[in-house]
Amino acid sequence: MIFEKYLQEKDSFFFELDNVIFPEKDYFLQVYYLFAQFMEYGEQLNAADVLKYMQETYEKASADDIFAKTAEKFNIPEKYKINFDMLLHSARLPLKLLIYNEVLNFLQSIVLERKQIFLLVSGNPTTQLNKIKQTEWNGLEKYLTVFFTEEFEPEQDALKLIIEKQELKKERVLLIGNSKFAKSSALKYKMDYLDVNELFKV
Repeated sequence: MIFEKYLQEKDSFFFELDNVIFPEKDYFLQVYYLFAQFMEYGEQLNAADVLKYMQETYEKASADDIFAKTAEKFNIPEKYKINFDMLLHSARLPLKLLIYNEVLNFLQSIVLERKQIFLLVSGNPTTQLNKIKQTEWNGLEKYLTVFFTEEFEPEQDALKLIIEKQELKKERVLLIGNSKFAKSSALKYKMDYLDVNELFKV
C-alpha cells in the first residue's frame, strides 16, 4: 500500500476534509434534497424538479450562488435564503457522510501505529463542524484533533502555526490534501505532501 512507507517515516498526519475524507458533494446533495422538500411544502414546487436543477447546477459549476440561481429559475422568494443558509450550516442529514475506503484504511492504520491525526479544515467553521459531526468515523473520532484555518491569522499560515503550537517536527509530518491551499502550504514550508488521489490508484 502506498501509505505504508509514510507510516514508518512520519509521526503526525494532517488531513483536509472536503474531497479528502469524503466527497464534498455527498453533503451538498443532501442539503439540496432537504431544501427541495421544504420548497415543495412551502411554495408547492415540485421537489424532484428543484433537486434535479440544483444537482445539475452544482455538477456543471459549483455550490457558489446556487440559491440565487435556483430562486431565479423557480421564482423562489428571497425570504427563503435564510432557510437555505440554515440548512447549509446545520442540516440534519438523512444519511451519514461516509469516508472513502482507502482513506479509512489509512486512518485506521495510523491509529494502530499510535500516531497523531489532525484535521486541517478550511471554509465556514459552522458548516464544516456540521459535516464532521455527521461523518461516520467508525470509532476514529476520539483520535482526531481538529483545526479550522479561519481561526488563525493569517489564515494561509495556519499549517505552520499549528505545527509550532503542537511542537511538531515538520520533517515528521505528512499533509494529505486535494486543494491548491494544501499543496502550496506544504511547498511553502518544505513539508511532505500526498495528494489524496494517490491513495485511490491501484
